[in-house]
Amino acid sequence: MNMYLFVYDLMQFCGHSWIFTNMIIRFMTFGKDSLADTFHSIGLVMRLCQLLSVLEILHILIGIDKSHLLPRFLQITERLIILFVVINSQEEVQGKYVVCVLFFLWNLLDVVRYTYNMLARMGIYYLPLTWLNFSLCIPLYPLSVLAKGFAICVSLPYFESFGTYSIKLPFPFTFSIYFPYVLKMYLLVLFAGMCFIIRNLFSERMAHLGTSNIKNKRS
Repeated sequence: MNMYLFVYDLMQFCGHSWIFTNMIIRFMTFGKDSLADTFHSIGLVMRLCQLLSVLEILHILIGIDKSHLLPRFLQITERLIILFVVINSQEEVQGKYVVCVLFFLWNLLDVVRYTYNMLARMGIYYLPLTWLNFSLCIPLYPLSVLAKGFAICVSLPYFESFGTYSIKLPFPFTFSIYFPYVLKMYLLVLFAGMCFIIRNLFSERMAHLGTSNIKNKRS
């Protein structure tokens, strides 16, 4: 199972590294013009990586990954909802700068995380990388949540205009779902979940960067 997890982490590392490198090269080559078509350039690989991350929930459920289930579940579902429901369904949102910001934050975090995971599978721990893995997420995760919230707010006029995902059942049923209202309620869930996840990130940082743990890993 350790080899399987290493291969999984390697695949995710390759995918996110390609996205991250591609974004940087495109920005250095085309400047601000590259931001508008970020989704069209790397969206397919991004969607594949995020779909593959669903396996991480299965890894926890069957016991081969010792991470906490609820925080990881919330983080993965947040990304899937924003990527597939909000961004992928509205072509007008795909060209917004916020998509580039989101992709940059996600991939920066994941390149570090999967690098740390791969080395940890082999029993290799570098203190600077350990510190970066458990410290970088604390400021960047709230920023990504703000970007997700902004992406939802930007998408609302398009969901209202096109009626995407809104459902109105015919007579005799008097039941309807107005999807912009669902997104507004999800904003509350998103920020409530952020508080829970940040607390979990701090506890993980203390567990891995405590004085005794650092000494053990050095030895």
